[in-house]
Amino acid sequence: MRMLDRRGLILGAVGGLGLAASPAWAKIRLQPPASAGFSAGGVAALNTQMRALVDQQKLAGVVTLLARRGKVVNLDAYGRLDAGAPDPVAADSIFRIASMTKPVTGVAMMQLWEEGRWKLDDPVARHIPEFAGLKVRTAGGDLVDQASPMTMAQLMSHTAGFGVSAAYASQNLAESDLAGMIAKLAALPLASQPGTDWAYGPVVNIQGYLVEKMSGMDLADYFQKRIFDPLQMTDTQFWVDSAKASRVARIHTYDSGGRISALPQSPVLTAKPRFLSGSGGLYSTAPDYYRFCQALLQGGELAGVRILRPETVALMRRSVLTPGVGVDLYGPVQKGVGFGMDFAVHEDPSISGLPQGKDTYWWGGAFGTWFWIDPTHDIVFIGMIQNLNGSIPGAGTPPVRDISPAAVYAALTGRP
Repeated sequence: MRMLDRRGLILGAVGGLGLAASPAWAKIRLQPPASAGFSAGGVAALNTQMRALVDQQKLAGVVTLLARRGKVVNLDAYGRLDAGAPDPVAADSIFRIASMTKPVTGVAMMQLWEEGRWKLDDPVARHIPEFAGLKVRTAGGDLVDQASPMTMAQLMSHTAGFGVSAAYASQNLAESDLAGMIAKLAALPLASQPGTDWAYGPVVNIQGYLVEKMSGMDLADYFQKRIFDPLQMTDTQFWVDSAKASRVARIHTYDSGGRISALPQSPVLTAKPRFLSGSGGLYSTAPDYYRFCQALLQGGELAGVRILRPETVALMRRSVLTPGVGVDLYGPVQKGVGFGMDFAVHEDPSISGLPQGKDTYWWGGAFGTWFWIDPTHDIVFIGMIQNLNGSIPGAGTPPVRDISPAAVYAALTGRP
């Protein structure tokens, strides 16, 4: 049994799980890969491939965590927080997880759903009256009525009719707070008829507003009380305590030769922001986010603490897209992939080409962070990097989201 020190280097056995107030990484005991049905060589090959990207100056640093059957078999940190500085990346390094915030907001919404605050078929306008009567702009520029009112299920799955994020760039939706964002969106037409198009836009920030309105708490306080404290996610929030700021990874890009290079400015929020982005505002660590994912894999419960009911988690990973509507984040529709409550969902491995099992659910962040939860094989994987446009294929970042699952499933020796 192995544990990791703050540098992320593998050390000898250290006893004890740590106190409740200890950071999430300190509670993790690494188990032998064979105990969870992985080959030691296969897990080593995963690390070799990830580390090679750092050695090739394609990444500054990378943290990966792999778990199966509730056993963490790999937590590897390699490289540097800043490509131009000596500080090493560590198991407890803090990353801007961007759109990996969305599933957290989805869990908050589903907690309120369990309390009867809303229903999937509710018109959104029932909960946000400002959206009543929103018009739809046609391809020809005309404004027409909604063919049917946008529903909460559509709001949870990027099909409510709002446009992609870039369409709202001139509106500066984040200049005040979530209520200010709602006022701006209420003055604009929808980009499509509700339910007819999957568009990656402001809907999860709208969900954040609903969490605040339905709970009577601001989003940061709600997350802390209902998700982060129960799951002991001690390094996750919309800002970083100043005492932890040195642990935050710098944002990187690529120079003219294709080598990794730190951006001149990578500001770190050390105080609570006014705009609490449920769509993309959180900082976190690999061990913290693992606790979130493992709770979902276990049907909403971790270490005796329940944040959702099992049937609610199952609902979150069931696609609610209308037939003919597909997930097309980076161009072509992803075959065999649907979308549930703030997660992409693997519906048909026979046509998707993905190695993950059926019903796997996942998402990623704009700076390249990624994860998946595979209930078929009982696997959680977390990956943390920090690159500008790190999630966009062909923008310079290596295809870690393809490399890592190929290595993980190649390492499997025990099947369900």
